[in-house]
Amino acid sequence: MELQGFKLHHLQEEANLVTLTAEVVKSSAIEGETLDPEQVRSSIARHLGMDIGGTPHIARHIDGMVEMMLNATQHYSEPLTEDRLFGWHAALFPTGRSGMRDITVGAWRPPEGGPMQVVSGPMGREKVHFEAPEAERIQDEMTPFLEWFNTPSKLDPVLKAAIAHFWFVTIHPFSDGNGRMARAIAEIALARADESMERYYSMSAQIESERNAYYDSLKNGQQMTLDITRWVVWFLECLGRAIDDAQNTLAAILRKARIWEKANALSINPRQHAIITRLLDHFQGNLNTSKYAKLAKCSSDTALRDIRDLLDMGILIQNRGGGRSTNYRLAEPDET
Repeated sequence: MELQGFKLHHLQEEANLVTLTAEVVKSSAIEGETLDPEQVRSSIARHLGMDIGGTPHIARHIDGMVEMMLNATQHYSEPLTEDRLFGWHAALFPTGRSGMRDITVGAWRPPEGGPMQVVSGPMGREKVHFEAPEAERIQDEMTPFLEWFNTPSKLDPVLKAAIAHFWFVTIHPFSDGNGRMARAIAEIALARADESMERYYSMSAQIESERNAYYDSLKNGQQMTLDITRWVVWFLECLGRAIDDAQNTLAAILRKARIWEKANALSINPRQHAIITRLLDHFQGNLNTSKYAKLAKCSSDTALRDIRDLLDMGILIQNRGGGRSTNYRLAEPDET
């Protein structure tokens, strides 16, 4: 599909940036941690050498999460080692704290931390869903895991991603961050399956939307007989849904590219450029003159002139209605 001069690699860069941003934000959201998407996007762009004019301030823990995910996806062919995992963990917890508590960073969880349990229910009546191996066993558990993960085999790499995720999170070798690291390990295996560092689907985004099923599938294998068939089937089906959803992401990026191609070929002013950017960035509702004036920090008369110019250019379309309720939306690329 020809974009009349809009370079394909710009679309690929944008798709990769959108996908990686979703992967980082949603992997943290699965664990109940909310990251600022703009900071994540800016951090990824900076690490990849992309100039997007993002926010100059990026929190250390966000930069650390980005560094871990990029290390997994951009260096997928490198062996997974203890030192690499320790580096990831140190990046995730740059202050040596998880929330309000001190944790052991860049090393396996220590025995004095007590048993690592997944529990639910009120205090005093907790239900233990799963208890990880004792801290003293972690080295003996991780050595065969790393050897298996790094040894080439005839096993399909997508199946390897599912098994690696389950195996690592079941060992639970760190004091915190095990889920995020398990998903990063799965990303290495998936990148090996694709034989590409480019990301056009987000597994973590799909997992976050199916969070209950995710934990139920893990718990089923961990609680019962370690028969992980149910987990593997769910993982593969979830991956399929993630790939299907990527079509919507790519379509949105293509739409944005076409709108900008049209706008950049015309003489739009900086105010109009800023408004188009806002409209393409999850703008709520429809645009009217007062919203335009507020966002562009200009008078209502100037806003109306700008809007009329954008209407004449075919970039905006007036919605049905009139008078005080007159409002506008971006024209679809094939609509005018």
